[in-house]
Amino acid sequence: MNNLRTIIISVAAIWAGSVNAQTTFEEISADLNKTGGVYYAYPAVTADNTPAPKGYKPFYISHYGRHGSRYLISDNDYIRVVDLFHKASAANALTPLGMDVMHRVDTVWDEAYRRGGDLSPLGARQHRDIARRMYNNYPEVFKGEGKKVSARSTLVPRCIISMGNFCQSLKENNPNLDITLESSERYMPYLCYSTPESDAFNGRDGWLREVHRKFEQKQIKPRRLVESIFSDPDFVEKYVKPDDFMWWMYWLAADAQNTENKISFHDIFTPRELFDIWQCFNADFYSRHSNYPGAEGKHLNNAKPLLRNFLKGAENAIAGEGEAATLRFGHDGNVVPFTALLHFENCYGEASNHEDFYKSWCDWFVSPMAANIQMILFKNDKKPDDILVKFLHNEKETKIPVQTDIWPYYHWKDVKAYYEDILR
Repeated sequence: MNNLRTIIISVAAIWAGSVNAQTTFEEISADLNKTGGVYYAYPAVTADNTPAPKGYKPFYISHYGRHGSRYLISDNDYIRVVDLFHKASAANALTPLGMDVMHRVDTVWDEAYRRGGDLSPLGARQHRDIARRMYNNYPEVFKGEGKKVSARSTLVPRCIISMGNFCQSLKENNPNLDITLESSERYMPYLCYSTPESDAFNGRDGWLREVHRKFEQKQIKPRRLVESIFSDPDFVEKYVKPDDFMWWMYWLAADAQNTENKISFHDIFTPRELFDIWQCFNADFYSRHSNYPGAEGKHLNNAKPLLRNFLKGAENAIAGEGEAATLRFGHDGNVVPFTALLHFENCYGEASNHEDFYKSWCDWFVSPMAANIQMILFKNDKKPDDILVKFLHNEKETKIPVQTDIWPYYHWKDVKAYYEDILR
């Protein structure tokens, strides 16, 4: 084993041991929006920007961003709730709280009508703001004449519109930027890829489905919620599936933060109920997309084409053949395995039991709406062979298990070697 690999493994062991539990019931209770998991609206941030070592300036940014805040994925996610409430109202089967909630549901549906899966106005603002901070923190990358930027998106409209808002914000800062925007099947093999093995593990015939079902059975306790909304037990007996109803209302509560109305449904749950439901959602995402030991690395393989694309773009930029920035836009199901493959701090949990997942991995931390990964390269004209790199996760400087004497910066040769080893 060569010296570099020995150093990296030693650092990885120290780094892994330093990662604390991701969250607690108390933390979640203090901000119930976090119980939305990957529906957590991108938090207001001040992007980290530790000054580079003397003489180093940024010259290239490689980026992958999740689309911004969106409405629930389908109109039916709203319609089924609206219809049930109005049916109950017509039967005089709602409590006073139930009537109040029905009016809130109507208001949310009025905004979301025929927008299932669409980017919300908040999602557009998130990407414009992230782009603005990127430009302001690394102006050397973008200023001047003839700077080229490539932007690639998956085929989904909310990703395309996120890309458009991001690039528009960059152009507002420098109208001379030469930005190429594309959404094409050509780029899907690295923007949004999953292996057959990962798909099979997550499929209907896999054992994971039954494990999830039994975990949810322990977590979901809908009786109190149902009785607080519906006044007629006979109506509930005929028309309400309690577990489904609790999930339907959870989805509305999770996504309400991404709308313009900012109506909340958190009050109809107890904090413990929200925490328990969120654990199911978090467990589902972790086991189907991240470093769940039971998956034996299958999900991390989904992100390898994206990592290869990052490395290729960086090498082109170092050789003076690439663009100033490479921007990519996709989904939470791509951000999650990519941050795990990169071994970003707090994104590489290794819990085996559903009850313990939240203690080492949290979906709202890894991939909120508009989640983003930025890899920034720096050069020093007096030291042309020593390229530096740093990583941002949701605009916060993050650690990887590679030795460095200048954190949050790393020597590119060490990072490249580490990731090429992972790809072997």
